Amino acid sequence: MSGELVRLRIDVAYDGAPFSGWARQPSLPTVQGAVEAALELVLRRPARTVVAGRTDTGVHARRQTVHVDVPVSAWESVSGRGGATPGEVLVRRLNGALNRVLGKDRLSQGLTPALGAIVVHDAAEAPAGFDARFSALSRSYAYRISDAAGGHDPLTRGFAWWVNDELDVPAMNSAVTHLLGLNDFLSFCKPREGATTIRELQSASVQRDASGLVVVRLTADAFCHHMVRSVVGAATRVGRGSYGQDWLGERLEARVRDARVLLAPPHGLVLESVEYPADHELAARAERTRAKRPQS
Repeated sequence: MSGELVRLRIDVAYDGAPFSGWARQPSLPTVQGAVEAALELVLRRPARTVVAGRTDTGVHARRQTVHVDVPVSAWESVSGRGGATPGEVLVRRLNGALNRVLGKDRLSQGLTPALGAIVVHDAAEAPAGFDARFSALSRSYAYRISDAAGGHDPLTRGFAWWVNDELDVPAMNSAVTHLLGLNDFLSFCKPREGATTIRELQSASVQRDASGLVVVRLTADAFCHHMVRSVVGAATRVGRGSYGQDWLGERLEARVRDARVLLAPPHGLVLESVEYPADHELAARAERTRAKRPQS
């Protein structure tokens, strides 16, 4: 708590298909816009959120984390009943408010209703020093591909990229391991002015799951713009036999974006989780991250 404000941590999940990405944009439906509209309905005052990682248009999240600073009086107004904590009450109220935001409000804007596309899982007063973006240790993404070997199940078309070739999954798995560690990922990123493209890829794997889908899993301290989709696109070219298993490593060392960049479509991508350190390490982690990537 700082002054007359209290910081809340809120964990949400969403289907990204009905939205133009996470970040608020004028005249466009976004996840941030919907979440902030629901907060305003519940708290009866404007609320601005800070997110762990912005997702692009059509990208989904199984677990996304935000923080929001609100007046103490607004937080205290969310009183528990029947033994419920204020956080539990806020979760219930926010999900109720989202039904209006994603239903009646979208319809009034000429948009197709998207009831259930955003779900609030948890809400609570954040520990001291918590910053949803800068305190994070890592973000984990999964990208799902439906290939000829697994067969195209029409029920997966909203969250898996359909490719018509049978992919060599072991070759793809070997290829992504060449990216592990602290590296400049310029070849796989769309640079933003003033931001670094140096990231630490902490884990990388490609496996076929029990349903037959090819799943690319990547965990990093943070990801630069389009990094996951570019890595997936490159790995898929290895899986098709267009390039050898060393090609991703060669592209990494080249540090150049060229016509061979293949951006996998967004709908196969899911932010699976965001990890944070122990409460007593949150502030120090945020300070170190700001020093390294103040504008990333």
